[in-house]
Parts: sequence; structure tokens; C-alpha cells
Amino acid sequence: MIEVVIDMESEGESISTHLKGEIVIPGQLIAEGRYRVGRWVYREGDKYYAYKLGLKDIRSVKGKPTVNVIPLAGKYDPMVGDLVIGVVVDMGPTTWLFDINGPNPAPLHITETPWKVDFGATGRYFKVADAAVLRVLYKDDTSHVQVTLKGPGLKKLHGGVITEIAPSKIPRVIGKNGSMIAMMKRLSRCQIIVGQNGRIWISGEVEQVKLVEEALRYIENHSHLSGLTAKVAELLGGDASDAVRAREEGDAPPRRGRRENVKFERRKE
Repeated sequence: MIEVVIDMESEGESISTHLKGEIVIPGQLIAEGRYRVGRWVYREGDKYYAYKLGLKDIRSVKGKPTVNVIPLAGKYDPMVGDLVIGVVVDMGPTTWLFDINGPNPAPLHITETPWKVDFGATGRYFKVADAAVLRVLYKDDTSHVQVTLKGPGLKKLHGGVITEIAPSKIPRVIGKNGSMIAMMKRLSRCQIIVGQNGRIWISGEVEQVKLVEEALRYIENHSHLSGLTAKVAELLGGDASDAVRAREEGDAPPRRGRRENVKFERRKE
């Protein structure tokens, strides 16, 4: 059995210990018992199987043991509820088509925006190459998705730069309880929005933006190494105390914020 030492966390989730990720293949039995079904896992009775090639990851999410598979690589595969950064590639009288770095363009219908958009007036709100923070609203069996611009934090983006890394590295960018991205924002004094599709929007002073991009590339290429937090702090002009603070924030119990009950369903034509 091949094992890779990892320490990967998703936003708002916590892992109490460093994990050893066993490489698994599609259809492989990865766990038995009582677990929550996480990403890229399906269940038959009390047995849990991998959907795709990746690292087995069993973690505590909101106090419940959850089994996941973390993809080793590949293009972004959308999931309902994902926060993504999209770029307009086409438009019609009632929809915009966004490239979200997935298998297919994602339509945004005028009814899924906070604006009252008249028929044929889509060009007044978005033009080709404009970018936005969106959420995946619906996905069918062929990976066709729909997105929405309604919800907290969803918006059209102005200025800044968008950089891309492997989507599988995004949990490492976020860090345990959001500790890594919080440190990067604090040290760089930049606004940073992380999309689960591997796109990251950065806005700030030019030199600081370049440092953030350098730090992101380092995370992408060295996410498997120990001491990652300290190196990222160093790249952004911080020191050992910043790394210690980030680790302490990561080890603290996650803050429980108010969550809205959102039901995602396909918009009827």
C-alpha cells in the first residue's frame, strides 16, 4: 500500500490530526461502518467506495466522522453548492455562459441574479471576459451545471487578477479552519477570494499581489511537505510568529456562524 502524508482541510471543517492518505482507485472499498458520505464517495449499506482516483481522507466534520476521496489531479468536477469563480464566454437574451474551469460552460439565468434584467439586456450587466463569484446551483448526470449569483458573497468582480492552481490543492490554500488563507490575507493586505474550481481572485498593491501569486504556486507544488505554513509566511514577509499564530488558529474550535437553509434545485424553463 502506498501512503502519502497529507494535512488538508476544507473551509469550515476541521481535522484533529495529520492524516495518512491511502491512494485509492474508483470502485475500491475504503471504509465500513457509520460515516457521513463526503466528496467522491458512494455508499452501499455500511460500505463506502471511491468514485475516483485519489487519497482516502477520513475526518471529523461538525463532530461527525466523514469519509472523502481527495482527487490527485485533473480538471475541476463541479459539485452542487461549490463556490466558483467564472468568466463570461458567451451570452444570450436571458442567459450568460460562464467558463468555470469544468467540463462544460455553466449558464447563469437572469432570474438567478440580484438584478431585474429585461429580456435582451444581458449585455448591460456582463460582457465577454467579465468575471464573477458564483455558486453551483444544479448538476446533472452529464456534468452540465447551472450557477447562481444570488447569495452571500456572490458578486461581479471588478479589477484584481485571477490566478489558477490545481483544484485539488484548494483545501491546502484554505487551511485548517481557514487558517492559511487568513494568514495570507493578513500578511499581504490583499483581498483574496478562493474558488473551489481552482481559481483565486486577488486585489491589492501590485507587488503584494505578485507575492500572493508566488505563495500560491509554492503551495501548489509543495503541499505535501511539512513546514508549509512557515514557508508561506516567509514568502509574504512574515516570520515564525505568523506561522505559529496560523497553526493556533487552525487548532482552535471552528467558529459556528449562522447558516442559511438553502435548497438547490434546477430552474424550470
